[in-house]
Amino acid sequence: MCSICASEYQDPANRRFHAQPNACADCGPAVSWHDRNGETIECENIISAAVSAIDDGAIVAIRGLGGFHLCVNGCSDPAVSLIRARKQRADKPLAVMIRDLDTVRRFCHLSPDEAQQLLSPEHPIVLLKKREDDGLAANLAPGIADLGVMLPYTPLHHLLLAQPHCPEALVMTSGNSSGEPICITNEDALKRLGSIADFFLLHNREIVTRVDDSVVKYISDVPRMFRRSRGYVPSPLHLPYELPEIIGCGGGLKSTFSLARKHTIFPSQHIGDLFNLSSFEFFTESVDHLKDVFKIEPVAVACDLHPDYMSSHYARELKLPLYKVQHHHAHGVAVMAEHGISDPVLAVILDGTGFGTDGTIWGGEILLCELTSFRRLGSLQSIPLPGGDAASSEPWRMALSFLHKAHGAQAAQNNILNPIALEKRKMIIQMLEKDFNSPRTSSCGRLFDAISALLGLNMVSTFEGQAAMQLEACAQRAVTTDWKNGLIHALHEYSAHLHQKNNQKWEIISSEIVKKVVYDVSSGKNPPEIALQFHSWLIGTISRLVETLSKITGIDKVVLSGGCMQNELLLEGLIFTLIELGLTPYTGSQIPVNDGGISVGQTIIGGLQHVSCNTHES
Repeated sequence: MCSICASEYQDPANRRFHAQPNACADCGPAVSWHDRNGETIECENIISAAVSAIDDGAIVAIRGLGGFHLCVNGCSDPAVSLIRARKQRADKPLAVMIRDLDTVRRFCHLSPDEAQQLLSPEHPIVLLKKREDDGLAANLAPGIADLGVMLPYTPLHHLLLAQPHCPEALVMTSGNSSGEPICITNEDALKRLGSIADFFLLHNREIVTRVDDSVVKYISDVPRMFRRSRGYVPSPLHLPYELPEIIGCGGGLKSTFSLARKHTIFPSQHIGDLFNLSSFEFFTESVDHLKDVFKIEPVAVACDLHPDYMSSHYARELKLPLYKVQHHHAHGVAVMAEHGISDPVLAVILDGTGFGTDGTIWGGEILLCELTSFRRLGSLQSIPLPGGDAASSEPWRMALSFLHKAHGAQAAQNNILNPIALEKRKMIIQMLEKDFNSPRTSSCGRLFDAISALLGLNMVSTFEGQAAMQLEACAQRAVTTDWKNGLIHALHEYSAHLHQKNNQKWEIISSEIVKKVVYDVSSGKNPPEIALQFHSWLIGTISRLVETLSKITGIDKVVLSGGCMQNELLLEGLIFTLIELGLTPYTGSQIPVNDGGISVGQTIIGGLQHVSCNTHES
């Protein structure tokens, strides 16, 4: 502080003694305007200059509250294409910041609850249904029904949007290169974002820790947390069970960690995908920060069963009693914790991938789930994953795997995958025939990928979950007000015949559902109708199997979790059909159902096992 501010702040008789905000022109907050080389640009009105640059199609890096945003005109297709090219983000949806609710309503459908969420003190990004011909850039969220929208939440945002020549929608995407953590210092931003941004709008207030924007979507009239970060962290989750001081290290994708003591868990902000050194450093610095804030020094650590996650390596290096937690068990317990459930439940966990106890890749599971243990009662059919991880980014491979399951080597000749060269298809068939580099998976995410490819929606994905999101958007086009009547029909007409018992475990015969889809495609049926029918068959089949397992076990509480539950049709449909069958479904709201929530489950499972003195080492 300058000498005048310091004397006021240190004088108990001065009202400034009790107020920390500083608006002094000499030592208070100040903004500055720079070119991409960091050179200061002198101008009469910095805010107006920044808005003019955005309006002219430039990319502006803006220093915010928890890090940098990269900002462009959200109403300009060329501007959005430019930021996609420079950031190497070909298709992944981009969120926009809009001045007020009236403007939001012009662009998107907005319910009173969604409006209230936008106005809440947390100010998250809220996923809304786009209107047709809304005036926004067409390439903000290509092939996807939802658009991420937020209102201004800092004074700087308000100043920008108050300018009369400001575009009505500003893309505000995280200030980073693809796969890296967001920048928080001016020096780091100028170094890392200089090849992306044309200009920099900087300020001189230091950011203590980097925090991304939070993301919320209303499903079944309840706000569901997709990304829990700015505004929500470090608010705790209160538990009915007591834990030691412990850390849960999370997984590999959408990573978070959680710290706990006694009846409280503190989930971290969204860290991101732990696949490089800079993301791992963000992870470790955030652990140190949160430990210091809450004065927690873990006496035990829990991690994912997958040995090669960077979070698992970190857990082992702590040299504390270690608890390895199966991925889908952690998903289930996280939802149990949110609802304060201690009794056993049936857990339906649908996601892309999780390391199973049998060494295969799980992802479509029905577990008998308890707080410290589980049994795998059922799953989707186990199908080869040709090329391993490559199949996650090339959905046509999973489509071919299902076709091979139905038709053998002749599947390569099926013209339903004509966009893929015949030689490529033959190569994958050879891999499947020889069982080469084709680990088995029960993944629901890969089933969605296969259907997306069979409908011609996505052959090659540029971001995780793209094919499934496009399939959901396609199905949404066929939804009517009475679509749930179709669920009842699927529940009673088809679903009971699509599961069977196989070696003491029930199995949903996914390949039969795929056969139905292939038949409808070959018959020339409308793709949105096929996509919606697929959702109905899957929902009905899962619900029927859960009903069967409920009768066997006597358990009527059903937990729904996993990344696939971010699909509005799937989650709403399962909630509806399970209630129709007399069961009681629970799912996540405060804690993400995707991998952002598994650190909570790990912390509880590991903490309660630690109380029982039951480590893997002993």
